[in-house]
Amino acid sequence: MDSQGIDWNKVWKDTLEKQLALNRNVDCSSIWHGEKNARQFWRMFQDDKARAVTEKRIKDLKLSPDSRVLDIGSGPGTLAIPIARQVAHVTAVEPSDGMMNVMQENINEYGIENIDTVHKDWEAVDVGSDLSAPYDVVFASYSLGMKDIRASIRKMMDASSKYIYLYWFAGETSWDMHSRKLWPSLHGCEYQPAPKCDVLYNVLYDMEIYPNVSVFPFEHIHRYANFEEAVEDFKSYYNVTSDSQETVLRDYLEGILEPDNGNLIQRGWSTRVKMWWEI
Repeated sequence: MDSQGIDWNKVWKDTLEKQLALNRNVDCSSIWHGEKNARQFWRMFQDDKARAVTEKRIKDLKLSPDSRVLDIGSGPGTLAIPIARQVAHVTAVEPSDGMMNVMQENINEYGIENIDTVHKDWEAVDVGSDLSAPYDVVFASYSLGMKDIRASIRKMMDASSKYIYLYWFAGETSWDMHSRKLWPSLHGCEYQPAPKCDVLYNVLYDMEIYPNVSVFPFEHIHRYANFEEAVEDFKSYYNVTSDSQETVLRDYLEGILEPDNGNLIQRGWSTRVKMWWEI
């Protein structure tokens, strides 16, 4: 707890727990237990613009051909697979079934032989028995849905011999905005967003970690072959389970989806933050 009497780790935990309670979700990885959503996520980052963003993010990491890398919350391998082509070894930690299955498919398809996978939530990982630490670079890319964020960061430090990178969000994201509008009609309560980078920075500051910080905008596009495909995808995002909820969602999507070369797209945006430091 800092000199102002605020326990920022508790603020983070309380905000996440309130989000789970009010948003009626199991956890932030539950969206990705199904392989269909995981494959949609993978495809979203395969167009030329998204690839350029991924390449830049990888270029900004302090990597070398001898690097050993730990990717926490690796998803379908969006970063782990291209990074593996540049380094000696990657360990990818991923809790959700769908993401892990799609990542294994991608590893096989691309013939990657230097990735180990750990199918666990980061808070359940044991550095000594589950990992092959230490790693030169440890990063968590938009995968910080960890209730005890302070203990999770300490575990990252235990696993790292050089660098740690954390990527998170600043301010309201596009999905926060859509959820804020939809949640009262869908679930009868106000939407609760996840804690943002201000809380994360204060947690680090209280740990006497003073990270380098960079802030940048990001736009991504959900692309669908037709309206029904979009409805099915967004049902999981907004926890839609009943016919009446689906009607609300359909009405909303009709107002925000845009036609694009025979497809339908939904543009997403957010302000993002990279925090990194050397051990």
